[in-house]
Amino acid sequence: MLESQGNPTISKSTGLPRKRFYRARAHSNPLSDSHFPVPLSPSQVDYSLHFPRFFPSSSENGADMKKVEFADIGCGFGGLLISLSTLFPEKLMIGMELRDKVTEYVKERILALRTTHPGQYQNISVVRTNSMKYIPNYFEKGQLSKMFFLFPDPHFKEKNHRRRVISPYLLDEYAYALQIGGIVYTITDVEELGEWMKTCLENHPLFEALTEEELEADPVVKLLDSATEEGQKVARNGGQTYRAVYRRIASTL
Repeated sequence: MLESQGNPTISKSTGLPRKRFYRARAHSNPLSDSHFPVPLSPSQVDYSLHFPRFFPSSSENGADMKKVEFADIGCGFGGLLISLSTLFPEKLMIGMELRDKVTEYVKERILALRTTHPGQYQNISVVRTNSMKYIPNYFEKGQLSKMFFLFPDPHFKEKNHRRRVISPYLLDEYAYALQIGGIVYTITDVEELGEWMKTCLENHPLFEALTEEELEADPVVKLLDSATEEGQKVARNGGQTYRAVYRRIASTL
């Protein structure tokens, strides 16, 4: 297969990229300056590069075209995106990842899946960016229907809590990008971080918790533990997870 053509980073048996060639640190400092292109506004994102089936050319990124609706923040190796792709084949979704090697792995993984499964996985992509800084550069007001924050960096030291991807001021930006009724999904295996994220969401005036009945009926909730590589590792080690799922609501002011 691809490996036999001289590319050792591709598995001969599956045609997928080998993760060991894309290893990176578990997390990056979101407050440091990284060098990658950033669009000045959502209208400047060329989605033909990400979803060629839906955007045949860059000139067709018009107002009547489909828009990205799901954003996986800190998508890691792309496990959730791949699971969601076949569950919601007509929804466009993008992973946002700060680590360059991990982003490259997800790109290669998606391209390989598109090759080995013709017609599938055309609705997912990944971009290297810092979602703590540039959410408004990628998404219009009320564009998203789902945002995912799965197993984020806990930043244990109190002085580093400002680096956490869920915080009161960042929830303002997420609320801007989410449509009314849109859902924020969070999960972690760190109890203190789980309580932090739940408290931030509970105290924000534009979010309300889903009921137990709604959680049971949502097929996405079942993926939070199992779809990501980090979640699978926690399960193998018999760890516990802490979940908070909240809905974007309209302002009462």
